[in-house]
Amino acid sequence: MNPEASAQLLDGLTEVAERASTAILAVDRGALAERSKLDGSPVTAADRAAHAAIVPELARLLPSVPIVSEEAEKVPTTLGGSYLLVDPLDGTKELLAGCDEFTVNLALIREGHPVLGVVAAPALGYLWRGIVGHGAERLRFGESPVAIHSRAPSANLVAAVSRSHLDPATDAFLARQHKVERVACGSALKFCRLAEGAADLYPRLAPTHEWDIAAGHAVLEAAGGAVTTPSGDPLTYGREGFRIPAFIAWGDPRLIRQKAVLQS
Repeated sequence: MNPEASAQLLDGLTEVAERASTAILAVDRGALAERSKLDGSPVTAADRAAHAAIVPELARLLPSVPIVSEEAEKVPTTLGGSYLLVDPLDGTKELLAGCDEFTVNLALIREGHPVLGVVAAPALGYLWRGIVGHGAERLRFGESPVAIHSRAPSANLVAAVSRSHLDPATDAFLARQHKVERVACGSALKFCRLAEGAADLYPRLAPTHEWDIAAGHAVLEAAGGAVTTPSGDPLTYGREGFRIPAFIAWGDPRLIRQKAVLQS
């Protein structure tokens, strides 16, 4: 896909994410009708409203590209070289708790790597987006975008950690580090904080799904950062069950070469 076509697609996905955001906010938080999925995670009317707003539009934008959505009843059996990863509402626990840190995540995967991503925060009115190799941006809904960049690390690192899913392995990893400040944040916003230079590190040493992180991965990499396995290898997508065993997101890829210090 040439740069012009990628930019047009990014604009199209931005519109889709904003429409999904509107659909989420239109659902009364007092009438979300929470229920549990087979894996025990919560789902609400807002999740389903966002899914319904997203999938037909993606099918129109990229009619030949398979769509993998967290809320889909069926997952495509054949993905090919490219597919779309969708989390219609990432951070359902935050939504149910009355917190505004939930997002809409849209990503294009090509040959096992996120190449384009959009993360919208409906209640905050912000959207982050990026094309790997061509930069990342942040914008308020309906306004012009501003370029963002991840930052070079200082002596005291800032680690973004999950507000609802901080696992024991990640907690122990951070406890071993020297001079690492923790900042709690919900959903894919942790990637966005790294992408805009507000944090340096986001470790998650417990399983998650590809649709939870792919859009944020693309935005962060477009902003100059990186996402790897805990051993520092590139993180790839298209795994069985769309499961990611663990990962570490880095605001500055130079930190990867210092991982021996971080993990000592």
